[in-house]
Amino acid sequence: MATKFTGLQTLDVEKFEKEKQLREIGSQAVWSLSSCKPGFGIQQLREPSTTKFWQSDDATPHYINIQFKRKMLISDLCIYMDYKNDESYTPNKISIRAGAHFHDLVEVELIELHEPNGWVRVPLRNRSNRMVKAFMLQIVIVSNHQNGKDTHLREIKIHSPMSQTELNPHTALIPPKFSSVDMMQFAIR
Repeated sequence: MATKFTGLQTLDVEKFEKEKQLREIGSQAVWSLSSCKPGFGIQQLREPSTTKFWQSDDATPHYINIQFKRKMLISDLCIYMDYKNDESYTPNKISIRAGAHFHDLVEVELIELHEPNGWVRVPLRNRSNRMVKAFMLQIVIVSNHQNGKDTHLREIKIHSPMSQTELNPHTALIPPKFSSVDMMQFAIR
């Protein structure tokens, strides 16, 4: 089932990050695109400016691949879109997939948008309603408004909790269990 986003999206991402104690982890990933026009690639998409953008250069679907060196806990994605300026270049259906690599990606969210202007926050949860843990995310632009061919995305942020203790304070306080004789000296008694 698709999550629908309509109308004006208002989200102060920096304030949201501070309040929820989240950190942006996109800089820890390797990014790749299915296509881009010269001068409108990953650098523009990752730049902290909503005046610059990625522009695809092919027929839909368009892919953004985000690969991490280690398995990451991901709470949400924030995507900045500007329908007022981009019109038919603005996505109206986006699939977000997660997994360990290209061959095991599973769709975790399908969103439908209606003329988005500003930040759209997409919480990422697995089937158990827990944050997604993945080595790789893939954002698929399935279709654009007005049947547009190419896409504009102005910025993407990926968030993770600041620390493990914020995830589950009860299990974070339990000391590890050591089974070897050499390591028993470190056990809390």
